Amino acid sequence: MTVTLETLRRLPKTDLHLHLDGSLRPRTVWELAREQGVKVPAKTAGALAKKLRAGERTRSLADYLRIFDITLSVLQEKEALRRVAYELAEDCARENVRHAEVRYSPILHQKGGLDLPSILEPVIQGLKEAERDFGLSTGVILCGMRNISPKRSVELAELAVAYRKKGVVGFDLAGEEKEFPAKHHREAFEIVLSHNINSTVHAGEGFGPPSIAQALHYCGAHRIGHGTRLHEDAELLQYVLDHRIPLEVCLTSNVQTRTVPSLPRHPFKKYLDAGVRVTLNTDNTMVSNTTVSKEYARAVRTFGLSPYQVKRIVISGFKSAFLPYAQKARLLRQVIVEIDNVFMEALPDSYDRAASVL
Repeated sequence: MTVTLETLRRLPKTDLHLHLDGSLRPRTVWELAREQGVKVPAKTAGALAKKLRAGERTRSLADYLRIFDITLSVLQEKEALRRVAYELAEDCARENVRHAEVRYSPILHQKGGLDLPSILEPVIQGLKEAERDFGLSTGVILCGMRNISPKRSVELAELAVAYRKKGVVGFDLAGEEKEFPAKHHREAFEIVLSHNINSTVHAGEGFGPPSIAQALHYCGAHRIGHGTRLHEDAELLQYVLDHRIPLEVCLTSNVQTRTVPSLPRHPFKKYLDAGVRVTLNTDNTMVSNTTVSKEYARAVRTFGLSPYQVKRIVISGFKSAFLPYAQKARLLRQVIVEIDNVFMEALPDSYDRAASVL
C-alpha cells in the first residue's frame, strides 16, 4: 500500500519542532534585508535563497547553524517578527498542519535594542492572526541557548512564566551540545517546572546519550528534541519508552548536520518498531528546504512505512503536543476519523481502519 506525497499532504498533522529563524520564506529574507538596509551575501533573491539552504556544504551542526547569522540579521524589528510568524503559520496550514509549536530565542533578536517582551509579543500576534485566518492552533516555545550564559536562560524562563497564558506553551534549550551541558541551565528549568510549564530540550543531536540523560534527569524535559543517538544506550532507551517521552525527530536536518551519515542509517525506524513515541517534524523549513509532508514522504520511502504506521506517527504528534488535555482529546477524536477517511479514499481496496494499532 503505497502512500503518496499528495495523500500525506491531506492528512492532518503537527509540527512540534519548528524554528522561527530557520523557517522564513527566502523571498521574505530578501525583502526584509532591502527594507532594513541589511547587507546579505548575495546580489539577487535567487542567489540568496541558495545560501539560505543547507546541503552538501554543511558538514556539522556548527556549519548548519551559521546560516542563521543571515536570517537573524533581518529579525531585529517588531514588524519583521510579526510578519515571519504569520507567514510560517500560513505555510504550515498549507501543509494541513493543525497544530504548530514555533520556537525561538528572543535573546538573539536584541541587536536593535528591543526588550524581551517587545520581541515575544509580535511573534504571538502574528501566530494569533494566522490562527484566525487559517484555522490551526499554535504555540510559542522559548529557547535558552547552551552557549550563552545560564543567567540569560533564567531571564527567558521568567519570560515564559509571564506569558504562559498568552501564547507561550513551553521552554527549550537549544544550540551546540558539545562542551555546553544542559545541567548548567538547570535553574531555568526549575523555574518553568515549578510553574507547571512544559519543557523540551535539544539533546542527542550534537552529543550522545549523556546529553539526553541530562535533559531528562537534570532539566525534567517532557519531550526530547531530536534524540537521534538515544539508541546508543539501551537502558536510557528503555526509560524513554517506559515513560512515553516523545522524540521530536527531524530526519532531513539530521542528515544535513551529519548527525547521521545518511537517511537509511537513521535510527527512526528502530525507535518506531520499539514502540517509542516518535513524531516527525521539520526543524527548519527554509534551511532544510522541507515541509512536514515531505518529512513523512521521506520516512515512508526510506523505511517502507505502512499507512497504519503513518497513522500511528501522526497520532503521536497530537498526543505529544503541549496542549490542554481537553483540547488535545477533541483534536485526537477529529483527526483519527479524518486520517481513516483520507486513507480509505486513497487506498479503497486495501485500507482497513480497524486494523490500525494505536
